[in-house]
Amino acid sequence: MNYSIVRYILGHILIVEGILMLLPCATAVAYVEREGLAYLLAACLCLLFGFAMRMRKPKNSVFYLKEGCVATALSWIFLSFFGALPFWFTREIPSLTDALFETVSGFTTTGASILSDVEALSHCSLFWRSFTHWIGGMGVLVFLLAIIPLSGGSHINLMRAESPGPSVGKLVPKARYTARILYLIYFVMTIVEFLLLLLGKMPVFDALATSFGTAGTGGFGIKNDSMMSYSPYIQWVVTVFMILFGVNFNAYYFILFRQIKKAFHIEEVRCYFIIIFLSTLIIFVNILPLYHNAFDSLTHAAFQVGSIITTTGFSTADFDLWPQTSRTVLVLLMFIGACAGSTGGGIKVSRLVILAKTLVKELNSYIHPRSIKKIKMDAKPIEHDVVRSTNVYFLTYMLLFAASVFAISFEGKDLITNFTAVAATFNNIGPGLEMVGPTQNFGHFTPFTKYLLMLDMLAGRLELFPLLILFHPAIWKDLLSRRFFRKK
Repeated sequence: MNYSIVRYILGHILIVEGILMLLPCATAVAYVEREGLAYLLAACLCLLFGFAMRMRKPKNSVFYLKEGCVATALSWIFLSFFGALPFWFTREIPSLTDALFETVSGFTTTGASILSDVEALSHCSLFWRSFTHWIGGMGVLVFLLAIIPLSGGSHINLMRAESPGPSVGKLVPKARYTARILYLIYFVMTIVEFLLLLLGKMPVFDALATSFGTAGTGGFGIKNDSMMSYSPYIQWVVTVFMILFGVNFNAYYFILFRQIKKAFHIEEVRCYFIIIFLSTLIIFVNILPLYHNAFDSLTHAAFQVGSIITTTGFSTADFDLWPQTSRTVLVLLMFIGACAGSTGGGIKVSRLVILAKTLVKELNSYIHPRSIKKIKMDAKPIEHDVVRSTNVYFLTYMLLFAASVFAISFEGKDLITNFTAVAATFNNIGPGLEMVGPTQNFGHFTPFTKYLLMLDMLAGRLELFPLLILFHPAIWKDLLSRRFFRKK
């Protein structure tokens, strides 16, 4: 285990976070807010600890998937802790636990909040709160791949540990250039959405914060009613971009380099749009009697389907008041999630496609025991390791989900609240139903439950295993043996 390279990467992470915290400082200057001093102090702490951890350059800069997972999990924990300090320093969120919950929710692009009055926050805090979505959406480690000099296959190991989906490959021969392409696409799409929102006469600050939340599929709103008070034009712009940011970014790479046919032949993307279309149609018909006209019904149906399947979490209506059929569809979409290689959460469409094809193959083997048939996706055979890892992921997912629901049941809240609270945090969505619905918040939970839900958010964003590996005894046994028995 190369602990020195893990320390070195954590130092880089804190330095980057310290630099990024200067943006809310600039926001505080623009709006003449004293809260900016808290962000300046937190930025100085990040830079101080970051430079201290990066002071000694590791002798060996090569590391493998094990180091990548540990570095990734610890990076997100460090990011969240230091990112929570400004909320706590300003006393806008007096409890450190609540400040940490809000920040973990931001970086993991969950959007679950403990705040009952979001509009009471200063502009610099609202900016940082939304900006954490944008940072966490593509992943800060993917950004670092473009600037940290690592050797051999280290880049792709770091990318695999952080990027969502059953497999991560290189779009170009070097992972560093892949990271640059991904961030270029991410940045350009964010700018385009920002400009379109400005065309709808949305205030500049609102448009910027909304673009951050949409791009990262996070869902932190700057209004207490989320997106309900904005015009239908703005709601449709956000709907379209939520869905676009939930698409596998490989498709955009193919479009960018004029390989249009390849982009439209990605099976996962086709299934993703079919699910969105069918879900929107079902909910549209189901809620039609609740609204004055078909346009309003379609607007709300499309927005909420896009928001939930991409795990963004914005809302234009209190869908907790919708009929049972619509609520059931939305809960199912919470688990499906967006595409692999997107900024969305959930199980991912590609995994569900693989699981469905595995089921069909197993049924066929009962009918034709001697048949040998490979599972294919995009007309290519899927490696056995990918199928196995998908099955293991799904089993682990279900075990952790069940354990989380059981653990928070001791609070005595109703089953729908507990179930959807875990679903909303584990899948990085934000709102659930009942006491954690779109007009409610997570502030009423005990500290124990909040920390458990924070772990769920981190596990969901990091695809379970990078976080779980931190609890493996071998990781810490190796570290302790090196520390206390070095002479031997």
